[in-house]
Amino acid sequence: MSTTPTRPGGSTYEEVQSSAEFAELRSRFRRFVFPMTALFLAWYFLYVILAAFASDFMGTKVWGDINIGLIFGLLQFVSTFTITMIYARWADRELDPTATTLREHIEAGEVK
Repeated sequence: MSTTPTRPGGSTYEEVQSSAEFAELRSRFRRFVFPMTALFLAWYFLYVILAAFASDFMGTKVWGDINIGLIFGLLQFVSTFTITMIYARWADRELDPTATTLREHIEAGEVK
């Protein structure tokens, strides 16, 4: 016996997935996440490539025993936390209202 309620067009989940609201939500998410991921990966691979092939540059001392490689490595952490904060704010503003509306429609059985 299935515990998933079904509708004429399929299960509730299939109807939600094919709804315009869900498509818009997924589209907004992808428009933000894919470019941000590409940007972060480019920054990360630049760090790795410089560490592997430009050791003289990365070993350049900036202040005392602190070199460029150490600064770039610490900036990896900074960029990760920055991206997380940007995403959280963006999601609160752009995704959450649509997701809340979609959830309310699902709970009321009004999937469009």
